[in-house]
Amino acid sequence: MRPGVAPAPRCVLALVALGPVALVLAGFVPGLWIASPLLGLLLLALVLVDGALAGRLEDVHVTAPAQAEIGQSAAITIRARLSRPAPMEAALALDPRLAPGGKLSATLTGEETQAPFTPGRRCHGAIDTLWLRWRGPLGLAMRIERREVDASVRVLPSVAALRGPAMQVYLRDASLGLIARRLRGEGQMFETLTEYQPGMDRRRIDWKVSARHAHLYAKEYEVERNNPIVLAMDCGAAMCEPVAGLPRLDRAVSAALQMAWVALKGGDRVALFGFAAQVIVSTPFVADTRDFHALRSAAADLDYTTREANFTLALSTLAQQLARRSLIVVFSEFADPTGAELMIESIGRLIARHRVLFVCLRDEELETLAEGEVVDMEALGGSVAASALLRQRAWVLMRLRAMGVDVVEAAHDAVGARLLDAYMAIRSRGGIG
Repeated sequence: MRPGVAPAPRCVLALVALGPVALVLAGFVPGLWIASPLLGLLLLALVLVDGALAGRLEDVHVTAPAQAEIGQSAAITIRARLSRPAPMEAALALDPRLAPGGKLSATLTGEETQAPFTPGRRCHGAIDTLWLRWRGPLGLAMRIERREVDASVRVLPSVAALRGPAMQVYLRDASLGLIARRLRGEGQMFETLTEYQPGMDRRRIDWKVSARHAHLYAKEYEVERNNPIVLAMDCGAAMCEPVAGLPRLDRAVSAALQMAWVALKGGDRVALFGFAAQVIVSTPFVADTRDFHALRSAAADLDYTTREANFTLALSTLAQQLARRSLIVVFSEFADPTGAELMIESIGRLIARHRVLFVCLRDEELETLAEGEVVDMEALGGSVAASALLRQRAWVLMRLRAMGVDVVEAAHDAVGARLLDAYMAIRSRGGIG
């Protein structure tokens, strides 16, 4: 639709209503046939007059947030002022990754409105054009205006879980506060000897020292700190499949950032490593929560790809970069036996020097197909195929566990909590350094 004046729906209805009137006049009073085109011209004149009285657009401004989070609602502010106040309809042409179909609509009853949107992909989404239309006082004409918009929104990974009360409770329960301090009684790093008190774990009694002093002494341990942790993100085609409306990769990135925040709070160092057919992102280690934004920005650059991940190249490159034993958290997905075998072989080479934690999302779609009611042969075939794929999946995870890999498999809305539980269990046992 071009800018200018256009007929409103009311004008179209009036034109349709004039048709029977013209037929009646032509049938009963043939001499008044001239009235039919005159009525049409009168309606056209009223449309032009109504468009002229509709008012002019005096000012318009679009304000977009600089950043938004994937899967989280945000809003674009539209301000417009007319010489004659009237309700307006607004439509924004923008990146389809910001809103379905690349279009966002809103209604202005005053001079300002909010147009909410929920990004479905991480991106630098451009906002290109604003269209405005409003009706004249008679409702027969609409004025249409078009304005170019030079704005964009950077969609970052979601960290909504970090702002929730559950995370604060978890941090408090895990004894990870904002102030770094020694935590005795946990971990496996020897701290000191203390007199044994009733209620202490008897396995911590140092029997040799107790025999020399004829008094029971127990060992106290300190939680390990400054552990290097690498979040290795598979960005291959399998990780781009959607789960509950968002790609698996974005679900994994949100869980990884949640773990990174807790690890930095606990005094550990975190790095991000993303790969597909080749290495995409490799950040240095950060050791302070003030640098968390750097990890988040790097995670925003993990692009979607249709190519399969090259585990052999990626994990061998990662192993060469690490000079110290580290906890490597691999976020991945496997779809075929050949790819799974290469993944297992590559992870197996890391086990000798590093602690590996493998994270994947439960395939709820396959589970639904396998457990669904069989009503026809097509449903039977789908159920059998899904069951076979689930057995293959369980076999791959069993092989990883047998190799000594810690495995976390959880639903998309629970993977963050399960990952934190696994990380805290490894850390409290001193299983990183």
